[in-house]
Amino acid sequence: MAFDISVGHSFVPAQVEGRKGWRHRSFYNLVGKRIFDLLLAVVLLPVLMPVILTLWLIVRRDGGAGFFGHRRIGRNGKVFKCWKIRTMVMDAEQRLVAYLAENPEAAEEWAREQKLKHDPRITKIGAFLRATSLDELPQIWNVLRGEMSFVGPRPVVRAELGRYGRKRSAYLAFRPGLTGIWQVSGRNDVSYETRVQMDVEYCKVVSLKEDVILLLKTGKAVIDQTGR
Repeated sequence: MAFDISVGHSFVPAQVEGRKGWRHRSFYNLVGKRIFDLLLAVVLLPVLMPVILTLWLIVRRDGGAGFFGHRRIGRNGKVFKCWKIRTMVMDAEQRLVAYLAENPEAAEEWAREQKLKHDPRITKIGAFLRATSLDELPQIWNVLRGEMSFVGPRPVVRAELGRYGRKRSAYLAFRPGLTGIWQVSGRNDVSYETRVQMDVEYCKVVSLKEDVILLLKTGKAVIDQTGR
């Protein structure tokens, strides 16, 4: 399954092409995409820094860290720390283990989707930050460092990469993105397999035009609070 992200179209299933169909060797992906990321980051940084600082101070009130860095797999398999405003309680890992042990249905949901609809680790402010995607603003630092792009496949942990199977090369050909097809396509309501197909499809259609379209759609998704 693939998805049409052209202007004025919904995400329509289409035929998935092989590696030769991906535009990972295009001039835009090799050079232009990085230039676009840097220019956009420089423009947005003065606006985003006060917001990031304010959110950091609010989250710090419980005594924990304001930022949370999680190891993700980047372009060509390089591991990097993906930064976010912390949205979970300080003993998040222990709380997750205990919750899954006590709730078999939640354990199945976690094994299937790597996320929970009702996650006991999320703080009240964290729920708001996730719904609005404001927790991801610090990733502009990852963009500046060249570890991420504004638009690309969703960043995954090593265990998730295994779920891509033979399609993992599509993911590894690009820098993970702050946003992408999944983020603007009802991300809470799609299966993991569909999310993988969305990442593969992006690798086929990547261009400046499509990146701008996805960034504009991301603005609407943030306003509609479709995150989690």
